[in-house]
Amino acid sequence: MQQAMLNGESVPEAVRSYVEQARQLDQLNYPQSLDELTKLPETHPQLWQSRIGLVYGGATKIKQYVFEASKLQDIRGASALLDRINLVDLPAFFHGEDSDRFPQCQRDYSQQVRDRSLGTADDSPGLAQALIPELIVYSTGGNILAFCPSAYVHQLANAIEKRYTSETLTANSCAVGETFRFLELRFGLLKDPIEQTNWLEWYQQNASEHLVEAYYGKPGPDLAVQFEQRHSFNQLVGKLSNRFSQRRSGHNWPAENRPSRRYPPVYETHPYVRRDAGEKRSAVRQVSLPGEPWFSDALARKRIVGQKAKRDRQSTNWYKPREWINWEPGEFQSWVSRFEQYLEDHPDSEYKKHPHFYDLEEAHREARSLREVGNASKGFVAYIYADGNNMGGYIQRIARADDYQRFSKNVSDATEECVYRALEKHLKPHQLSGIDDGETQGRDGKWIHPFEILTIGGDDVMLVVPADRALAIAKTISEEFERILLDLDGSFRLPPQGSQPQPGIHRYLPAQAEASQCQLSMSVGVLITADDTPIYYAENLTNQLLKSAKKKAKSLKDTLHYHGGTIDFLVMKSVTMLSSKVEEFRESGLVIDGKPKLKLYGAPYTLHEIGGLLKTAEALKDADFPRSQLYQIRSLLERGKHTAMLNYRYFRVRLAKDKQDLLEENFETAWCLPKDDQNGGNLAPWMSLKDDSGTTYETIWRELIDLYPFIDEPDQTSASTTQATQEVR
Repeated sequence: MQQAMLNGESVPEAVRSYVEQARQLDQLNYPQSLDELTKLPETHPQLWQSRIGLVYGGATKIKQYVFEASKLQDIRGASALLDRINLVDLPAFFHGEDSDRFPQCQRDYSQQVRDRSLGTADDSPGLAQALIPELIVYSTGGNILAFCPSAYVHQLANAIEKRYTSETLTANSCAVGETFRFLELRFGLLKDPIEQTNWLEWYQQNASEHLVEAYYGKPGPDLAVQFEQRHSFNQLVGKLSNRFSQRRSGHNWPAENRPSRRYPPVYETHPYVRRDAGEKRSAVRQVSLPGEPWFSDALARKRIVGQKAKRDRQSTNWYKPREWINWEPGEFQSWVSRFEQYLEDHPDSEYKKHPHFYDLEEAHREARSLREVGNASKGFVAYIYADGNNMGGYIQRIARADDYQRFSKNVSDATEECVYRALEKHLKPHQLSGIDDGETQGRDGKWIHPFEILTIGGDDVMLVVPADRALAIAKTISEEFERILLDLDGSFRLPPQGSQPQPGIHRYLPAQAEASQCQLSMSVGVLITADDTPIYYAENLTNQLLKSAKKKAKSLKDTLHYHGGTIDFLVMKSVTMLSSKVEEFRESGLVIDGKPKLKLYGAPYTLHEIGGLLKTAEALKDADFPRSQLYQIRSLLERGKHTAMLNYRYFRVRLAKDKQDLLEENFETAWCLPKDDQNGGNLAPWMSLKDDSGTTYETIWRELIDLYPFIDEPDQTSASTTQATQEVR
């Protein structure tokens, strides 16, 4: 039938009237006055009287569920289980296996999902038959937005919540639904009687009011276009989003006759009952795995899913469904297998050309612990957490459901592919060496993919990579995200007047910075730490760094019209290094108030700056700067501006002439030039930052020293330089 509609052919008589209504709705012009709007119920009574359901739902408190465990296997399993529900199970409600949009939906499994989740739904014997894949607007990023027949709105919302609970036992979820008139799909929320709707004339008179401006945005040159963009399908989505937040907070609507969500799933513990390995719930039984852990039902599901996602088939015999509430885990496609499919589709990949690529054995090629990832970088790993910028503002301008669908697919595809491009570009297969603990027994000498993708959903990314390639990977993810979006849809491109670089955006060689071209971008938080750092602690810090990077991106966008990505990072050598929030740590320990004010760090950075930081770190390594002198300059930063400048110059002139030139080009001239163009000197190792409160001097030297071990192996200092070091001491 869909193909017949696309080709202009006749459709079955039973649905012909509905198809005609849809065509009429699509061909309607946007009313330019309230009079034109009030005529629509008379000229198109079916579009005014007919209703359709719209359902929005998904998982909530995702991090609480995923990161409540301390083991990577359990975190991986929790993430994979939520991904399968969102990407496979919920589309299966709508017969996703019949659509090319959902290739991950297998027919037999999808039928099992419908039989278990929809076949027994209360008062909805025809729900499974009423749903088709074309009704799904999007099902990515942990949420689903879909149409459904108006009679089944609440039954479908209940089924979505029930699926999350029945599969995970403890994950929180929420789903809400509402019925809307067909006319509202085009023209936004309408009052009944329609004459009471605040329409274009009202907006033109009140556009400058604070409340109106908060909803519609600052008045632009064309108020009619601005009103049309806001008063459209996205108003319906906004209403559902508000109801979603209310239900998530425990609000009930008695008229809906739905189960209350005030009391989410809780498994009580007892002071004299043994806890599971996660110390969260009462254990059910002990299993024959390394360490002989005790599992609850919820934790057992996470562990077995984590093992299946990593294709670890040798140690899954401990799980027998009849012993665990008769739950079958099914099959899971890991992110690594999707990465391998990406490599198959790109045969010219340098990653695939690695001489040991075909030594990757199927049963061993996925990293199974953080220690295996850190084995590729001296025992250090990096947590990378990326999230899209400017998404909310862009979505508010989406006026139609098909545009929502297209936008969601483009963002989801771009997010996944940009991660694969970054991993392929900066990593290579790694051979494990010196791995002999219980969890990795027998894997020493095996070749693996040295990374762990925890989640990719919507515009969110979280992965763990070797520390020495972390910033390069983060930078490529952000850059490729913008590039892929522009390739997929030219409407993401900024207008020419909005893409011009503004003075003051970049501190590193601003004249060489390329202007941002995409309306959407990605900010990244990167935490470099030891592979034995508790995951929940590392995740919390990485999330703080991401928020800092997004704050910087928003500030630059609002003040200097910068639309590109930003990166904030922190190198943490030990867990005891940081006991407070990152912002508090920096403000109390790395900012020295006085005249002048000193700021001993440069983060967050723009993408152009992070590229310059990596080049400067490489130049510092090539300059054969003795480590003792590097650390001594760092320790002298807090002594004051002039003391640090004097000592930097003293040590720099001790280097060979070509090494001095290297530092001058890549550090002093690139970062430390004064704001006054007539001043021919430089402020190394400082940069000046002027604002309304005065001049602040900041430096990237501490971060260069933090990155130094991860750029390359330490160089042997020359005899002459060593002698100079001894003289200084």
